[in-house]
Amino acid sequence: MPSPRLIFALFLALSAVLAQKKPVTIDSITSAAPHGGPGSIQWAPDGKRFAYEEAEKLWLYDAPAKSKKEIATLSDLTAKAVKTPEPDVTDWQNRRVSEQSFAWSHAGKEILIATGGDLFLLHVDTGKWDQLTSTADAERDPKLSPDDRFVSFRKGHDLYVIEIATRTVTRLTSDGSDTLWNAELDWVYPEELELGTAHWWSPDSKRIAYLQFDVSREPLFPQVDLLGTRAKLEPERFPHAGDPNADVRVGIVAVGGGATRWMDLGETRGHLIARLDWTPESHAVAVQRLNRVQNRLDLMLADAETGTARALLHEDDPFWINVADDFRFLAGSQRFLWASERSGFRHIYLYSRDGKLLNAVTSGEWEVTGIAGVDESAGELFYTSTEQSPLERHLYAARFDGTGRRRLTQAKGTHSISLSPTGEFYLDTHSSITSPQQKTLYSRNAAQVAVFHEADRSIAETYDLLPIEIVKLKAADGETLYGRLIKPAGFNANKKYPVIVMIYGGPHVQSVRDSWSGANFDQALAHRGFIIWQLDNHGSSGRGHKWESVIFRNMGEHELEDQKIGIRYLESLKFAETSRMGIHGWSYGGYMTLYALTHAPKLFAAGIAGAPVTSWRNYDSIYTERYMGLPEDNASGYERSAPSGKANELAAKLLLIHNIEDDNVHFQNTMQMIHALQRAGKHFELMLYPQKQHGVSGKARKHLYETMAEFFEKNLR
Repeated sequence: MPSPRLIFALFLALSAVLAQKKPVTIDSITSAAPHGGPGSIQWAPDGKRFAYEEAEKLWLYDAPAKSKKEIATLSDLTAKAVKTPEPDVTDWQNRRVSEQSFAWSHAGKEILIATGGDLFLLHVDTGKWDQLTSTADAERDPKLSPDDRFVSFRKGHDLYVIEIATRTVTRLTSDGSDTLWNAELDWVYPEELELGTAHWWSPDSKRIAYLQFDVSREPLFPQVDLLGTRAKLEPERFPHAGDPNADVRVGIVAVGGGATRWMDLGETRGHLIARLDWTPESHAVAVQRLNRVQNRLDLMLADAETGTARALLHEDDPFWINVADDFRFLAGSQRFLWASERSGFRHIYLYSRDGKLLNAVTSGEWEVTGIAGVDESAGELFYTSTEQSPLERHLYAARFDGTGRRRLTQAKGTHSISLSPTGEFYLDTHSSITSPQQKTLYSRNAAQVAVFHEADRSIAETYDLLPIEIVKLKAADGETLYGRLIKPAGFNANKKYPVIVMIYGGPHVQSVRDSWSGANFDQALAHRGFIIWQLDNHGSSGRGHKWESVIFRNMGEHELEDQKIGIRYLESLKFAETSRMGIHGWSYGGYMTLYALTHAPKLFAAGIAGAPVTSWRNYDSIYTERYMGLPEDNASGYERSAPSGKANELAAKLLLIHNIEDDNVHFQNTMQMIHALQRAGKHFELMLYPQKQHGVSGKARKHLYETMAEFFEKNLR
C-alpha cells in the first residue's frame, strides 16, 4: 500500500496537471461556442430602466431596484411573422445600415419590435403584444413617432406610415424605383459616412424628413454568385474613385401624405448630405453638406415650410473633414453643440443659433471620441476622450462653458458608455489588456450601483493567454508610436524565433489599445512559436486629425516609414529572427502588406494579403477621394500608391486571399494583382472564398486560419 506521503505527492502532481491551462489553438478559437451575453441596451425615456436582448428573449432591467425580468420571447413573435422572400442583394450590400430591432415608445409604455419582416408593439407592463403588420414584404427601418401614434418604415423603395390605433397605412412616396430610392441609403453612404438611416421624424410628429437617392448615374459593379448550377448576376451600385455618386436631396412630407417639400440646399450634384437633424421646435432641419472631396462642410438650416436654406456655419480643412454624430441642438435655448478638428484634435464647441461661436467646451492635445449625453437642466456635457491616454477611453463631464471638467471612470483601460436620457445612470462597458469585458451600472456621480454583467473569465481560466506587452517608440517627428508584442509560448530569451507583423495601418482604425482581446489568431500563432508584433503608424485613429493627415494624397509611404521603425526595434531584440519575418493584414492591412512587400522587398520573407486594395482607383468614391483627392487631380499619387504597379519588385513568398463577392474591396483588386504578378513572372499562392462579404466567417474561418498558419509555418521556419 502506498505511503500517505506518496499519495499526497501524486495528488499534487495530478492537481498540477489538471490546473494546467490549455494552449490556444485554431480549433479552440473556431470550435468553441460563442459566449452569450446581453446585447446592446435601449434606455427607457424615464432613464431608470433599459431593455436588451439575450438568449432570444427581450429583458427589462430596473436600475434603482437592480433587478431584471423577461418581457418577451422573440421567437414567439417571429413565428407570427409572415415569411418574407429571400433577402434582396442590397440587404447584404448595405451592411452598415443601422436598423434597430427594437425601440421604446416615447411614453415608455411600449416597445416597437421588428422581427421576421413584420412589426410588433409590446406592452411592457402586461407583456402582451399587438402585430402591426403582416405582409410578404419586409417593413424596413421602422421608427415610432414622438407622439407614439404612428410608425414609419420603408418598403421597397418608398416611405410609409401606419397609424397604430387604426392600422391604417399611408404611402408617403410613390415614385420609388430601381434607381430612385426614397428613405433608402445606397452602399457608400453608410459605409463611409456612417449614416445609418435615411428618414427622421419631426419632434412634433407632424412631418418626416427623408433623403432621396437617385442612383441612376452610379455604376453597376457586376457581382456574380457562382455557387448554383447557373451563375447568378447580383449587380451592386458602387461608385469607384472619380465615378458619379448618387444625387441626394432632402425632402419633407406630412404624416398624412401629400406633396414632398424639397429643401433648397443648392446644387446637389458634387456634394454629400452627411447628417440631418430637426430643430427642437420642428420648424427647420439642420443639414450637414460636404463638397465631394470633403474638405469643406456647410451646416445649413432649411425651413420645413418653404424649403429656403441658410448657412449656420462653415468649416474648411486643408486635408479633409471627419464627420461625427456630435451635433446637438439644446432645447429651450438658442444654442447648439458642435464638434470640430480645427485645432488638430476633435473638440466640442458651443454656438448660438445664429452661428456665433460662444466658447470651447473641451480643449487640449487629445481628442473627444464621442458625446455620451447632455444634461441640459444642469448645463453639463458627458463625453468620452483620450485625455488620459491614447490607448484608453474614459468618461468625462464638463459644463457648457468648459469649466468643472471631471473624469468619471477610473479603472485603467477602455470604457464604452451608455448614458440614460436623464443622466441619472450610465452603463459602463469596461475592459483592459488583462481584464475581460464587464458591464457595470453607475449613478451620475460615478458611484457604483450594480454589476449588470460580470466579466466572463472562462477563456482566461481555461487557456494560456500569453501576455501582451505595450511598447513605446519614437517616430521621425518625435511623436510616440505604440506597438504591441506577444512572445511565443515557452519563451526563452536565449533562443531565436520567427516574427509575424500584423498590420492594418489605415485611417479610422486603432489596433494597439488597452482593451481585452482574449483567445484569438494572434495567440494561436504565438503558441506555434511565432513572435507577434503590431504597430499603429501615423494615419491611424485615436491620435488626432494632425496625426492621421500625413497620409493625405499619398497613401502607403508614411505608413511604411513608421512600420520600419517597428522593424528596427524588432531587429534590436536578440530573440527575434527578423530574417524569418512575415507580414499579414486584411483590407487596408492587405493593402499595406502588398505595399510593404513591393516597396521594401527585402524586409519580409513572406506575406499574406487578405482582401487587399491593389489600386485606389478600384475603391469607393467617398473613402478614397477623402484621402487621395480625385484621380484626375492626383494621378501621380494614385499611380505611386498602387502595389500592382510595383509587382516586379516582389521578392517574398506571397499568399493572396479574397472573397469572390466581397462587396467592399472587390475581387477585381486581387485579379489585377494576379495579372501584374504573372506578367512580371512572379510566383504566388491564392486562396478564394465564395462569401458575399468583406471578411471570411462561419465554418470557413477555420479553413482560413489553417491556410494562413500553414503558409507561415512553411515559409518562416
